[in-house]
Amino acid sequence: MKKEINEQELDFSQLKDDQTLEEQVQDLKKQHLELKKSVKHKKYKRVRLSRSIAGDVILFVILFAFALFSAYPLVFAICNAFKPLDELFIFPPKLFPRHFTINNFIDLFNLMSNSRIPISRYFLNTIWITLAGTIGHVLLASLCAYPLAKHKFVGKKVLNQLIVYSLMFSTAVTSIPIYMIISGLHLLDTQWAIIIPSWGYTLGLFLMRQFMTNIPDDLLEAARIDGANEFTIFWKIVMPMVKPAWLTLIILLFQQLWGTDGGNYIFTENLKPLSYALSQIVAGGIARTGTAAAVTVIMLIIPITVFVINQSKMLETMASSGIK
Repeated sequence: MKKEINEQELDFSQLKDDQTLEEQVQDLKKQHLELKKSVKHKKYKRVRLSRSIAGDVILFVILFAFALFSAYPLVFAICNAFKPLDELFIFPPKLFPRHFTINNFIDLFNLMSNSRIPISRYFLNTIWITLAGTIGHVLLASLCAYPLAKHKFVGKKVLNQLIVYSLMFSTAVTSIPIYMIISGLHLLDTQWAIIIPSWGYTLGLFLMRQFMTNIPDDLLEAARIDGANEFTIFWKIVMPMVKPAWLTLIILLFQQLWGTDGGNYIFTENLKPLSYALSQIVAGGIARTGTAAAVTVIMLIIPITVFVINQSKMLETMASSGIK
């Protein structure tokens, strides 16, 4: 699609001299979107004509089977939260509860209310860590990705290769170097020990760079001719056009930071996040198995909600960046 769009030139003749910079940019954006839609529509028509109705039915059945297979763990976890304790140990396990109950959630709230530190404190800690880490990474990744995608400088190819190579290393490999750096900065036992390392999430930088390379250079050159500086181009043109990419980063970072417990970096009780408090509640053995199921559902609600709201943008980003 990128090749076909690049072969078609944006029609700058339609821009009027009395238009402001923002109006001209909006017109060029509309032309670019219309070109993308026309190419997608043509490709869809070609694929649609080459496939029979029987092929559509078979494809639908296969996708539906995979959807059920993928949704089963989530449905099973939600159903477990509403089962009484005796049904949780039935073998083979049953998907749906025979006797629906909310006693697991009642027990969880009773345990949280008897905690030495208010549960609201843990919740606020989690909100602060998640928002600071997510917003900080989106801004830093975008600022770094823009020159890597749209500017020429010495060492650009080397940096791009290092970013790709860094994706091969898991977080376990970098955990010891990160701990040594945080300790050297005297940030242990602070919430910044979790926030600052999240800003260096290389997958986010890779996604932003890949998405920014698809922005037409003619669009940026038109803005420079009209007197826009680099920050104006970045903030008013590039960032709105890569909205699917940074929405994807919000989803990925939010899910990662929401579930962190800070066990290796935070030792003071009133600084720890919500997941730590909930993990301590369910550490009471078999008697709290139902409470553990309720905790699982509570920890899943907000990340799933964020993903459902932005899932279309996330899928668009994955398709554009080449990540599966």
